[in-house]
Amino acid sequence: MPTAYLDAEWLSRPSTEVAPELIGCLLVRQLPDQTILRGLIVETEAYTPNDPAMHAYRRRTARNQVIFGAAGHAYIYRIYGSYHCLNIVTDQENTASSVLIRALQLESIPDWIDAARAAKPNRIAAGPSKLCLALQIDLSLNGTLLQPGEPLWLEPRRAEEPYKIALVQTTRIGLTQGVELPQRWYLSGCPAVSKTVRLRST
Repeated sequence: MPTAYLDAEWLSRPSTEVAPELIGCLLVRQLPDQTILRGLIVETEAYTPNDPAMHAYRRRTARNQVIFGAAGHAYIYRIYGSYHCLNIVTDQENTASSVLIRALQLESIPDWIDAARAAKPNRIAAGPSKLCLALQIDLSLNGTLLQPGEPLWLEPRRAEEPYKIALVQTTRIGLTQGVELPQRWYLSGCPAVSKTVRLRST
């Protein structure tokens, strides 16, 4: 069990602050058999209370109620009927704010990944639904408190990482509203990023 993790206090800030700082941190998945998988977070998107692309933009519902809760919980929703996306709840309670984890660079390839996908290891978790498939994240984990011992938690950047964290900031992907907002960040030069469309470096 790790001695350091990103707790609710660290996450209790606006998503636009948390999202870029999550790049280079680790998402950890503990399976029911205690197997632990880690992925380097290489791409994120921020969603804020007044954002038309935010799930909770219009009102609180049974589907989005987790996003109004305390920071440090997982908000998971289904897309296209069978795929899932993982968000990290941020900011203060009753404030709809979250960070979508868009891509990971996995430390190891899970046993259930087929040979065709395993042949391209950098692309296994290069997208929000891909990473959920790779780490077996689904609606059963919605509302999970992100801390060691739970199925999901976050670990800080490792001091010994051999690269300098260089970020690219750009607009978000796959939206019909709020498309102009530059609220996506990714690790520059990383082959596991879902899509690289450079606007400006930070």
